Amino acid sequence: MSGKQQNHHRTTSSRPRSKTLFLIIPLVAFSLLVILYTIFSSSAPQPSVSYVNSSDRPETSFVASLEHFLIHKAPKLSSPVRDDTVRGESDDDDARKLDEMVFERENRWLSEDPVGFPIKVYVYEMPKKFTFDLLWLFHNTYKETSNATSNGSPVHRLIEQHSIDYWLWADLISPESERRLKSVVRVHKQQDADFFYVPFFTTISFFLLEKQQCKALYREALKWVTDQPAWKRSEGRDHIFPIHHPWSFKSVRKFVKKAIWLLPDMDSTGNWYKPGQVSLEKDLILPYVPNVDLCDAKCLSNNAPMRTTLLFFRGRLKRNAGGKIRAKLGAELSGIKDVIISEGTAGEGGKLAAQGGMRRSLFCLCPAGDTPSSARLFDAIVSGCIPVIVSDELEFPFEGILNYKKAAVLVSSSDAIQPGWLVNHLRSLKPFQIKELHNNLAQYSRHFLYSSPAQPLGPEDLTWRMMAGKLVNIKLHTRRSQRVVEGSRSICRCDCWRPNSTASNSFSPLLS
Repeated sequence: MSGKQQNHHRTTSSRPRSKTLFLIIPLVAFSLLVILYTIFSSSAPQPSVSYVNSSDRPETSFVASLEHFLIHKAPKLSSPVRDDTVRGESDDDDARKLDEMVFERENRWLSEDPVGFPIKVYVYEMPKKFTFDLLWLFHNTYKETSNATSNGSPVHRLIEQHSIDYWLWADLISPESERRLKSVVRVHKQQDADFFYVPFFTTISFFLLEKQQCKALYREALKWVTDQPAWKRSEGRDHIFPIHHPWSFKSVRKFVKKAIWLLPDMDSTGNWYKPGQVSLEKDLILPYVPNVDLCDAKCLSNNAPMRTTLLFFRGRLKRNAGGKIRAKLGAELSGIKDVIISEGTAGEGGKLAAQGGMRRSLFCLCPAGDTPSSARLFDAIVSGCIPVIVSDELEFPFEGILNYKKAAVLVSSSDAIQPGWLVNHLRSLKPFQIKELHNNLAQYSRHFLYSSPAQPLGPEDLTWRMMAGKLVNIKLHTRRSQRVVEGSRSICRCDCWRPNSTASNSFSPLLS
């Protein structure tokens, strides 16, 4: 064989070896990463909670908690202490009288810490058609799983995801002897309140009532609340509305835009909210209720060796508005080794598939949906799967208290869709970085588990801790609204100042 032929033979025979090495090296590196992660995870201290009696364990299932609440607790809630909710229309004189009583209270407390725990919340005793009747409607129909939205999502699963109105209200109206939160107390006199909670189940009514019936109920609720003297006093600035589903209460929102809204996000991508309706200054972002079960300390330890998938996503890849990023990510990540991207629904089978996939994965992809947020983020957190958040417009719950960069990987959309960028970025993370993220995630899961009774440092508790930070600003705007001259600037901005005027000036139109 000539030298030229021998060289040609050596060259062609070395190509398969190079290609094989190219495939084997990343696989060996990822396997080593998983082994190191498993060792670190199993040796790291995990949070655990033990209960002497099973009856002490908080209930985190919405359906189970609601069943117990309606059957056992609701009949006993007729408190001997009646509050002073106005059952009919009030007038401006009632609002002035309330303002005088509030002034006397605040004047007495001026020497004390003006912002501190517990904050005082007045819960309106609304007619049953706004509260108990809607809860019973859900209770009696939630097994009808064929009831779905236009995009195929089970209606009752959506209601569960957005059931923050139930968890907050059920805790507030429980007897004080059964409550565990120290950040908030319920008061029965409007003059004693820092905030006023409106217990209207806007999501249940939106999904389970006929369209016109729902709109009529919204109008009734609006009139009922705005007739209260406390509303007239502050124009609703200290009133809390649970409007957690972006479609709920939509037809009357413009009349309550000064009130505090409890939202899933600010949604600047889908135009669910009109300009000027929502802001971080007045509103509060609350987490969805997770779809999957908590992976507790024992589960996290047992599952550590089984987290062999690098990145996992199960859900709808075709979404509107900001959710169009999903289709691009699906195309980019499809077929990559150690990455699972699949279509799925929110039904019972979908829940089990998502839960199993998250518990077998190091990272869980959390892209924007029709809105910047989705329940998937909180499913990942309680599953011990490090969230990889690709949602540029997302506002996080309780961000004044929690630092999400310590428990999640935040990625810009422009980076995430670059060929190979996202997977290479995740593979580049060192084992100690993954260990730190995972340990912080294990500590954070308690902040996203709604429960009955509500637990210290749970989402109900963090809601009121965040609300306390808004109190001084709410008082400021309420007092300004009571003294600013009509037609003058309504907010403190130099670009809308109007000069003071004590007399009519016939030259004003010409001068302006």
